[in-house]
Amino acid sequence: MTLQEAIKARHSVRQYKDTAIEAEKIAQLQTLIDQSNSEAGLHMQLVTNEPNAFSQGMAKYGKFSGISNYIAMVCKKGEDTTLGYYGEQVVLLAQTLGLNTCWVGLTFSKQPDSYEVRDGEHLVCLVPVGYGANQGVQHPQKKTIADVCEDKRVESQKSKVESHYPSWFIMGVEAALLAPTAVNQQLFRFVLHDGNKVEAKKAFSLTNGMGYAPVDLGIVKCHFEIGAGKENFEWV
Repeated sequence: MTLQEAIKARHSVRQYKDTAIEAEKIAQLQTLIDQSNSEAGLHMQLVTNEPNAFSQGMAKYGKFSGISNYIAMVCKKGEDTTLGYYGEQVVLLAQTLGLNTCWVGLTFSKQPDSYEVRDGEHLVCLVPVGYGANQGVQHPQKKTIADVCEDKRVESQKSKVESHYPSWFIMGVEAALLAPTAVNQQLFRFVLHDGNKVEAKKAFSLTNGMGYAPVDLGIVKCHFEIGAGKENFEWV
C-alpha cells in the first residue's frame, strides 16, 4: 500500500481486536517515531500492552474498546503543528502495515507512568494503534476544494478571472480534505502564491477547533505534501 492509498483507506477506528501487533511492525513504527523525534525535536512515544488509558472514564463515553497499544503524542509547547505533521506520517505508516488508528484528544485517562512528559512539554493526545474490529467509515466532507483554497498569484489577480489551479495543487487539497481533524471541522486553507509557493493556514472559527487547530494544520500539511508531491512546490 502506498501513502496515497493509505490516505484514502485510513479512517478513525475506536474498537480493536485482541490481536497482538507483530514485532516487526512494532519495530517499523518505533524506527519512524525515533527518526521523527530526532529530526523535529518531538517526544512521541509508542506504548504497548497498556490497557488502562482507554478502559475507564471518558473512554467509555467515546465508545473505545480493546485498546492496549497507543502513541503518546508529546511535544514542546508551541510545537503542535510540527507534532501533527510528523505524527500523521506515523499514522499513515501504520495504515500501510495493515493497522488502524484514531487521533484522540480528550476521551482517555492519563497514564503518567507509561510515558514521559518533560518540563516545557505537554501531552497533546493519544493515538490508539492496532487491528481494528472494523475499518471505520469515511466522514462526509463538509467542505469543497473551493472552500479551502485561495489564489494569490499576481497574474491571476491581474486577469480577474476564475482561478485555474495546477493539477498538483488540486491533488494536494483533495488529500488534505481526507485528513482527520477535530470534530471534522476542517479549519484550514491553502493559499497558492507565485513560484509554486504554498501557504497553509488555520481558518477562523469561534470554537478554534476545540484547541486542536494547530495539530490539525500539521496533519493536513502532511496529507497535502503527499498528494501534491514535495517536488512540485515550496511551503511559505
